[in-house]
This record gives sequence, C-alpha cells and structure tokens, in this order.
Amino acid sequence: MPDYSTLSIHSRSLPGNLGESSLRPFTTLSRGAPRSGIQKDDSRASLLIMRRIPFFLLCIAMILSLRSAVAQARLPITEKIEWTWSDRPAAPVPGLPNVLVEGDSITRGYYPAVEKDLSGVANVYLFATSACSGDPRLPGQLRDYFRMMGVKFAVVHFNNGMHGWAYSEAQYAAGLPKMITALKAGAPGAKLIWATTTPLQHGDATPGGPGTGVATNSRIDARNRLATAVMRRDGIPTDDLHALMLKHQDLHSGDVHYTEAGYAVAGAQASAMIRKVLPASF
Repeated sequence: MPDYSTLSIHSRSLPGNLGESSLRPFTTLSRGAPRSGIQKDDSRASLLIMRRIPFFLLCIAMILSLRSAVAQARLPITEKIEWTWSDRPAAPVPGLPNVLVEGDSITRGYYPAVEKDLSGVANVYLFATSACSGDPRLPGQLRDYFRMMGVKFAVVHFNNGMHGWAYSEAQYAAGLPKMITALKAGAPGAKLIWATTTPLQHGDATPGGPGTGVATNSRIDARNRLATAVMRRDGIPTDDLHALMLKHQDLHSGDVHYTEAGYAVAGAQASAMIRKVLPASF
C-alpha cells in the first residue's frame, strides 16, 4: 500500500486563484491526522441544513394547505338549476346609444317592456344570470358577455339580488365592488344605474337566514340596505324597484315573479331612469 505520510500539496502547483491561504488546512494529508477546520465547518453546516429541512417541509405543507383552503372557499354555491340568458335587438339601429339591462330572472321579465319603451331611443340589450353578487362566477360571466358582444354601452341598468340565498348578506355585499368593477371594465364610460331587489309576495312565511338557502323579505331588505350604501359611496344612482313593487303586490305571479302587467310597471320605471342618464348627444 502506498505511503501517504509524506504526501504534500503545494499551492504553487495549482492554477488560478487557489492560493496558499485557501488550502492551508489541507497542505499535508497524513494517515491518522485530525480533520481540518474546513471539514469541521462543513459538518456543522450539513447538520444545520438537516435540522432546517423538516421546518422547510412544514412551511411548504402549510402553504399548500392554505392554498387549497382558499381555493375551496372560492368555489361557488350552486343552485339546482344554473343558467345565463342574453337577448338583443334583432336589428340594432346605427347611431342610437346602446343600453344594457343586466340582472336575474326579474330583469329578464321586465326587459321586453324596457325594449318597447325605448324603441327609437336606444338599442336595448339583456344579460341575465342565476349568479348573484357574491358568487365568484359573476365577474367572469360579465367579462365573457362583454367580450362576446363587443358593444359599446352608454348605460347599464343592473341588479343581481334575487338568487344565491345560500350566501350570507355579508358575502353579497362583499361581491358588489367586484361586480361594479367588471361592469365598468366591460362598459367603460357607461352610466351605471343600480336597481333594488324586488319584494316577495309571501317572503316571511318560511323561516330563513344566511346559509339556509331561503329567501325572505327581511333578507331582501338587508341586501338592499347594504347595496344602497355601496352605491352611494360610488356615486351610482338607484332605481328603487323594491319600493315601486311593494305597491303592486297584487301583480305577482307566484311568490317571486310578476305578471305581464307587473313587469310592465317595473319596466316603465326602469326606462324612465335610463332616459334620464342617456347622453344628450343622442
């Protein structure tokens, strides 16, 4: 076996910047010699890394768990039947302003009356959905609609309050700024009008509350109060269809919807509000 007792490595024989000072602890390698200082430092560093690995893995696990929880929290609370619906003029008149009536099945009900009332004044479009304010799908649905239509709107009359009763009133209110942002992005420069959610005919006959999925007039009142505060803060005028239709509870068709005569009443007020904010140049 070779004798290493006299083996030496001289810094002069190494190229580059590996000078003597960097190699001093290893200049002599002898059988049975104690480990060098650099080797001891490497051992301590390795031990420190090994001690930190479990903590690092724990942090990764916590981050992944948090991301999963956030993703689950953003999942929509769906209803038995989910839908979107759009309508537009058969032949939009060039030169007339474009108006979007956006909302839910109540909006879908009075849309024909608005279109008729504004005939020759504006091209009236409809986008309705079962997604309410607070539903994480709604902003995306609005973006998709604007992208699909490619229309410049002068006015947007909107309400999404008659669905999503499994969401709390706080969630409903928290979703309003996101809905407004999506409307402003899709219809830049348009005048916005918010419509209050209409009353139920027998809305308090069945007990309900946040998380129950049950609509009541007291919950509608709470949503309207919260939304009114948001609209006042943002300077968005209100079309109080709730107060209007309280005077016409006899025009209900079922607990939620209205007869054709009821929708004509709601549509007439919506049309009047839209006329007030239409650009003067048209």
